[in-house]
Amino acid sequence: MPNEQTAPVGVRLEFKTLILSDIHLGTEESKVDEVNYLLEHCKAQTIILNGDIIDGWSLRRRGGWKAPHTRFIRLVLKRLEDRESEIIYTRGNHDDLLGRFLPLHFGSLNIVEEFIYQTKRGPYLVVHGDVFDAVTQNHQFLSHIGDIGYQTLLKINRFTNAVRRMMGMENFSFSKLIKQRVKEAVNFMSRFEEHVEALALKRGCVGVICGHIHTAANKQVGKIHYMNSGDWVESLTCIVETLDGQLKVISYKEFCRELQIKAINGGE
Repeated sequence: MPNEQTAPVGVRLEFKTLILSDIHLGTEESKVDEVNYLLEHCKAQTIILNGDIIDGWSLRRRGGWKAPHTRFIRLVLKRLEDRESEIIYTRGNHDDLLGRFLPLHFGSLNIVEEFIYQTKRGPYLVVHGDVFDAVTQNHQFLSHIGDIGYQTLLKINRFTNAVRRMMGMENFSFSKLIKQRVKEAVNFMSRFEEHVEALALKRGCVGVICGHIHTAANKQVGKIHYMNSGDWVESLTCIVETLDGQLKVISYKEFCRELQIKAINGGE
């Protein structure tokens, strides 16, 4: 277990909303232990799973579904069973099979294409983000080829970083660097941010919350506030809405640090 996971059972951070995306359950590189720890140690009125939670593409190729991946599903379902959280699940491109059946509503579980979330600042459009990606929308074959390449780079990362640690060097992610460069090129070609702003304004929203590109963001794009929750493969980030209505991006390390402080203070 990662060194950060030291808080006692029962100590939890409280949020109004927790937004996770791009966990990619079913792949070897999913940091599922970390995201499970986060779920076990936080309390949220609403949990938004913003696409690519289960990686159907990898599972069709063979994948790597393990017991911790099943545990994530059980942790989410327990929130529903205990009526602790409302769960919103938006379709991503890796779990695109859901698109045939949407929308689906089961009590406090809602599986949808997109969602308008009301915040203190105003309404936010919550959508995975592949709708703004020209390659994903128009050239799905290239997206699958790119995904295979990315998974290969992640495997290479594991080997090279093991060598770097033996030499006393810090980890370095070739896959993240290359993916970011490719996404920057795709975004330029598809005018990603222009489309984000246009769709938000069309829906009457003041902001957009996305995943998909595996890079966390919190910035102003034209007239709208753009946020991206990152991923649980490399960046290990999410978006939370605090109890006083503030939206912010937090990393796994930041979450663990705040949790440890709360534990030291006796859970208060």
